[in-house]
Amino acid sequence: MISRRNALRATVCTATSLMTLGAAHTAMAQGTDVWPSRTVKLVVPYAAGGYADTRARLIADSLGKALGQSVIIDNRGGAGGVTGTDVIAKANDGHTFGFGSPGPLVTNPMLMKKMPYDAKTAFKPIILIEQAPLFLTTALNQPFKNVQELLAYAKSKPGDLTFGSSGVGGAHHLSGELLAFQTQTQLTHVPYKGGSLAATDLMGGHLAMMFEMGYSALPSIKAGKINALAVSSKKRLAVLPNVPTLDEAGVKGFESYNWLGMIAPANTPDAVIAKLNKAVNDALKNDAVLRQMIEGSGGMVMGGTPAAYGKYIEAERAKWAPVIKNANISLD
Repeated sequence: MISRRNALRATVCTATSLMTLGAAHTAMAQGTDVWPSRTVKLVVPYAAGGYADTRARLIADSLGKALGQSVIIDNRGGAGGVTGTDVIAKANDGHTFGFGSPGPLVTNPMLMKKMPYDAKTAFKPIILIEQAPLFLTTALNQPFKNVQELLAYAKSKPGDLTFGSSGVGGAHHLSGELLAFQTQTQLTHVPYKGGSLAATDLMGGHLAMMFEMGYSALPSIKAGKINALAVSSKKRLAVLPNVPTLDEAGVKGFESYNWLGMIAPANTPDAVIAKLNKAVNDALKNDAVLRQMIEGSGGMVMGGTPAAYGKYIEAERAKWAPVIKNANISLD
């Protein structure tokens, strides 16, 4: 009787071990050969039709072809991108990923006392997609025609120069604060509920200056409705080759970008990260429509490894922390 019981237990243990081993092999395969086994969801933490969304939809099309599964976009706007980014952080289905940008990943954790996720541990970087420089633009009724004249005016009349933005803590705002920080000038920030509202007031001469995204600023610049004094990138841009960089204009080392990347929940297997990274890199190299969308608005196509994107995010945190502290900016 004892012998039979032991034999039965051994059989059950063996079967259990085999099932466990089989599950482990299945999990491993899920990360490489089998994945994705169903529709992939990409969360865009902003409203439809904007900067991030337009790029995300083209990337989703390319990913769908590369992965052999449908890839859908889920727009989750709110709280400066934090709401949708929190959805990415808490996803545990193995098929939900999303897009990362400066606010939710870098600056908002410095500006908000309470965050629903830890930006440093809740995600794995997949790839940096684009760096989007900003254009330093001025109203036509302003007396300065270049950066040095603007800075001389700012130093002679501290606080008189107003610069608009799409809201506190965004790329428009922080670029202006970086300029003030690096040049030791006082500029007055005027936040709006959206970049288009600020741009309208700039054209109307109600603001002195503004850092604007290319897709918004270029039509007004080319139409002669505002002046472009400089760009925030390290190198000049092909879309406006005669406009100098801020570094060339005398603000040495100035660089500021809005940027877009792809991120995954922290529990995502590295094999899945690698598969997504390759697919997006291929899209950035081969999708002519996507490249034109990025480069046509003054953006720079990036790509690269997950590790490189991770290091870039860390560098952004180190860069913006002293600027935010110096300007005493808060969203609370």
